[in-house]
Amino acid sequence: MTFQKPSHTFTKIHLKALYTNNFKLLFALSFTLFINMYSFSQDIPKKGAPIKAIVKDSIIVDQTDLPQPEVSEKVQDSILKDTTKTKKKELLEHIVDYKATDYTSFNQKLQKLYLYNEAEITYGDMNIKAGNITIDYSKNEVYARGIKDSIGDYSQAPIFTQGTNVVEPDSILFNTKTQKALIYNSKTEQSGGTVIAEITKKENDSVYFISRGKYTTAQDLEDPEYYILLRKAKVVPGKKIVTGLANLFIYDVPTPLGLPFGFFPQSEKQTSGILFPAFGEQNQRGYFLQNGGYYFAISDYVDLAVLGDYYTNGSYGFRFESNYALRYKFRGNFGFRYENLIASERGFPDYSKSTVYNLRWSHSQDGKSSPNSRFSASVNLGSSNYYRTSINQVNTGSFLNNTLSSSVSYSKTFQGDPQVNFSLTATHQQNTNTEQINMTLPTFQGSVGRIFPFAPKTGSKKGIIQNVNLQYNLRGENRIQTSDSLFFKKEMFQDAKTGFQHTIPLSTNFKVFKYFSLSASTNYNEVWTFKTIEKSFDPTENKAVTETVNGFDSFRTYNFSTSLGTTIYGMFDFKKEGKDPKIQAIRHVMRPSISYNINPSFDKYYDSYEVVSADGLTTSDVEYTRFEQGVFGVPNKNFSSSMGISLSNNLEAKVKDKDSTATESKKIILLNNLNFSTSYNFAGDSLQWSPIRMTGGTQLFKNKMSINFGATLDPYALDNNNNKIADFNINNGGSLFRLTSANLTLNYSLSSKDNKADDKNKNGIEENMRSGGRDDGLFGLPDGYTSDRFDEGNKNEDEEEVSQFYNFKIPWSLRIAYAVNYNNSRRQNEISSHSLMFSGDIELSPKWSVGASSGYDLRNQGFTYTQLRFERDLLSWRMNFSWVPFSSRASWYFFIGIKSTILKDLKYDKRNQPDLQL
Repeated sequence: MTFQKPSHTFTKIHLKALYTNNFKLLFALSFTLFINMYSFSQDIPKKGAPIKAIVKDSIIVDQTDLPQPEVSEKVQDSILKDTTKTKKKELLEHIVDYKATDYTSFNQKLQKLYLYNEAEITYGDMNIKAGNITIDYSKNEVYARGIKDSIGDYSQAPIFTQGTNVVEPDSILFNTKTQKALIYNSKTEQSGGTVIAEITKKENDSVYFISRGKYTTAQDLEDPEYYILLRKAKVVPGKKIVTGLANLFIYDVPTPLGLPFGFFPQSEKQTSGILFPAFGEQNQRGYFLQNGGYYFAISDYVDLAVLGDYYTNGSYGFRFESNYALRYKFRGNFGFRYENLIASERGFPDYSKSTVYNLRWSHSQDGKSSPNSRFSASVNLGSSNYYRTSINQVNTGSFLNNTLSSSVSYSKTFQGDPQVNFSLTATHQQNTNTEQINMTLPTFQGSVGRIFPFAPKTGSKKGIIQNVNLQYNLRGENRIQTSDSLFFKKEMFQDAKTGFQHTIPLSTNFKVFKYFSLSASTNYNEVWTFKTIEKSFDPTENKAVTETVNGFDSFRTYNFSTSLGTTIYGMFDFKKEGKDPKIQAIRHVMRPSISYNINPSFDKYYDSYEVVSADGLTTSDVEYTRFEQGVFGVPNKNFSSSMGISLSNNLEAKVKDKDSTATESKKIILLNNLNFSTSYNFAGDSLQWSPIRMTGGTQLFKNKMSINFGATLDPYALDNNNNKIADFNINNGGSLFRLTSANLTLNYSLSSKDNKADDKNKNGIEENMRSGGRDDGLFGLPDGYTSDRFDEGNKNEDEEEVSQFYNFKIPWSLRIAYAVNYNNSRRQNEISSHSLMFSGDIELSPKWSVGASSGYDLRNQGFTYTQLRFERDLLSWRMNFSWVPFSSRASWYFFIGIKSTILKDLKYDKRNQPDLQL
């Protein structure tokens, strides 16, 4: 690239007046009409000099006298003499655009163009912005620098852009022909980091050489809190940085942390690389390395991290973590963890060895990708004691989990009239205390949408006949119940139970007396099974013997039900003439309902066997049904005719808004629900009334506090042995009802800001939820997934700037869970459980944060699992410390490292892990 002299341009344009070229026309308009005229006006001819010298200039020679235009030797190319017809290469390959706010001046003698104040020049993919730009045509150089004002402040420093690479120096000298440049005091962003160099030599578009450069991810580039000094380095933008001797500086203080040479890969996309482990020591297992491995950037849609742990006593573990996503289709993550744990040394009495594993998979489908079908998965299964015995730091917040659950499902809808749906689901429920596992592999569900055989083709359905509807449902299950020791072994399938259930509900509804809604329904149920039982009494063993009978069998049942309900609205208006009370009105909504159910007796499906005593006499007959071990229950043996009574309530209030400009009252909820239910069995010979069940709930403080409560009230009395008798409690000298049980739960989540408190610990809470834990952090947070409130890019630009030394607002968040259960079914009169749990964080200053997760068992008088957290924002660095002060999992963890992901392996962590007994 070279800049052509204006005089050459002028001459060539006039000698080729009949030759048209867009570039030359634009160039003539910008340089000929402006620059040359302006430069000639500054060249004052000597006094007395004849004007003939100008008249004889070649520019006014008649073109007929010059059959061939003269070409300057400077731009003459040898290819013009080639006999092959080749298009001549232009001296300027792109249009040169330039501008300046104050002035644009060209010096004809020095062949220099001056641009001042907010100057900018663009040539191809090169762009330079600066306060002062000088273009030297004779040397093909561009010099850009800033402007100093009257008080010496330097402003409008150059910004050099070529392609995607941006350099911000104090000044720059650029050769347009060789594409080389000298850059002084530059700042160049490279894949999340910044290279600050005193002198940079730009060799070409892709290579830079720097001397005494500083590589940092700090925000304050004028005074970075840390940097890596690169004494000599080669930078290939977007690809790599190769350096010689380099070491870490903290606030310009050198540290012994350094390398004789280094290679920093730079990439705008995911790349594979080594994941550095954390190290530490544990008394039971010796020194260890944790979470080290390799990251595979397989493609733009899927990745894989292979991680491992190793302990010097022989314990080891490995993990596979993968994330995948396809935009507008689906996304998910997969993880498998395995640990071989050894405690103590072989030959010692406390020596033990065990293996634990855990499999997690989460998959979600974009709803728009396939509206009529859907596939989803949420899997968390493995060893029942995995989270309790695992010694990996990421499982700290999950060891209190007592259930593991999984679900993988696929559903499909066939549009039409009627609509047909089916789904396949595999489920898994695992109790980590009892190590019992219940699975369905799979569950099939199919249904045909509601059919209204008597409904009119147009218009609404009215009356009892037109509202008659029916549908068909099919459910099939292959149910497996096993234990942790038999999981994924062939023995787990031996006692599998399989069955199908067909149901055809027929129902209708209509209005009665205008305000009442009456519904009636009957349900046909048919169950298929492939295993039944046969019982007999073995007098030799003196016990009942149960034999399994393989083969198809079935039973059929039906029932009838009807219900009558209505809705009652009540309004209590507190407004009075001349008064404007704070509570203006209370609305009470009641929904009473009465139902009647008939369940016939199907005793034909019941058999009996005789129990014979030792002397050969028959003592009794024991009834049983061969469907006892079926998947979908047993047919009803006893006839029942019962009436159900229920009442639901809802209370809302209208209060005066504190905002004086508000035109309407504000609605608040007093009681979300308050429900009462009971039933009466007409066919029963005694104890016909069922206990009254009361449940309720509400939300307070702008829905930040949720309260749920319940109680059971029994109308019957107890005898001296605390057994229920057929006498009402009030007739036995007691109250109308006996309170047999009650419960109360309270959840309170609040913070000093409007944002959700959970957002502060988003990473850790997401890890807890994937492991089947809580979403409120009450069980603590996993180490290594601490708060991200100080992470880069997490700051809100609209937030008010606060003091660096004292945060007078003191942001905080608090989550509280309170639960109490009362039991008095047999005159125990005891609190069966009573606990308070809490988790909170406080920002003592903009840079300091403390948090805690703990609880107190009020019944057993002791603290529950407790975790204390301390965090410090060190600008580009982050430091945190978590501590479990007591319990069998007493431990602590310290971490300090750089926030930026590109240097996240530049860290130091130390821990003291609990010594778990296997």
